[in-house]
Amino acid sequence: MSFASATARSLRRLLVPGLVAGSLGFAAAAHAEIHIGVTLSLTGPGASLGIPAENALKLWTGDMAGQKVRFTVLNDGTDSTTATKNAQKLISEEKVDLIIGSSLTPPSLAVVEIAGQAGVPVISMAGGGAIVLPQEGPRKWAFKLSPTEQISATMVIDHVLKNKGKTLATIGVSNSYGEGFLKVTEQVAAAKGVKLVATEKYAPTDQSVTAQIVKILAANPDAVYILSAGTPGALPQIELAKRGYKGAVYQTQGVANNDFLRVGGKDLEGGYMTVAPVLVAEQLPDASAVKKPAVDFVQRFETKYGAGSRSLFAATMWDGLLIIQQAAAVAIKKAQPGTAEFRTALRDAIEGTKEFVGSQGVFNMSPADHNGVDQRSQVMVRIENGTWKLQN
Repeated sequence: MSFASATARSLRRLLVPGLVAGSLGFAAAAHAEIHIGVTLSLTGPGASLGIPAENALKLWTGDMAGQKVRFTVLNDGTDSTTATKNAQKLISEEKVDLIIGSSLTPPSLAVVEIAGQAGVPVISMAGGGAIVLPQEGPRKWAFKLSPTEQISATMVIDHVLKNKGKTLATIGVSNSYGEGFLKVTEQVAAAKGVKLVATEKYAPTDQSVTAQIVKILAANPDAVYILSAGTPGALPQIELAKRGYKGAVYQTQGVANNDFLRVGGKDLEGGYMTVAPVLVAEQLPDASAVKKPAVDFVQRFETKYGAGSRSLFAATMWDGLLIIQQAAAVAIKKAQPGTAEFRTALRDAIEGTKEFVGSQGVFNMSPADHNGVDQRSQVMVRIENGTWKLQN
């Protein structure tokens, strides 16, 4: 596999959503070739998630299941309409066998709708449960690797209770990601006896959340849970710090990247978040099932992109590629790439993934579960001196 030309890469950086980044791979050969379409949020609010994922994709240097592999990468600009157009292009013009993407939940839902109707499997890089639930219609063709809201929210509520908290406020982005987390958080909090005293929302493009934070502070919660993704997640936490809030602040792993730390700076200090283990790979206990693949990925990624460049969003891409490779080895025995039969066999093989140990968790897919992870997919970390510190 070879990479796109420097010209193609620079064109992509001109911030033109939907622009073909070029095909990363060999030109079509006479024998079978696996063609994977990729739509990522390389610009816009989701860029801090999409760019690391693309960087991980560039680390892939081999074939898949003994077949040549080609990647066609498109930028959806964190826009659902563009993501829809990208999916249509990848399916109707590029004839891809599978789509990876998108980086956030709203554009991923757009991709799933198009791909599922066309019988093309999708592995989303995003976290919203709505990508794969309920398992019907187009979602039967969709998979996601980030953990469910249930796992993350339960860990947060348990941590609140462990620290003698009784009340919680939330502020989340007003899209499918925030709504999905809010719904589950309400259910978990009620079940565990934590009172939700305020619920606020904001748009990912908002420049201020002062009014929402004032309302939250008036409710005097013991903790605040921010339900956001990408750098927009820093905004509520910055405002809470500026107004002197002393309670615990929690985030989802949708914000866990270096850009978030850069934007929030010292105002993020002491904040908690649930994240994939890969973010603190070296801090994991030796007994952790994911420590070895997590450390391996971090070393691989940081050798290429520099110390401290690790990203759980990059790790999501890497785990996805490894799962696709495993599934392709099964599917290729049933049909040739480029056919509907191969796409179906590939979907079925991904659904049959069992005990796959990745850098982010242990995956066990099934017809009812197209996520497949358990509690091993999340750990609690605290931001200390601008870095992630694993909490016991």
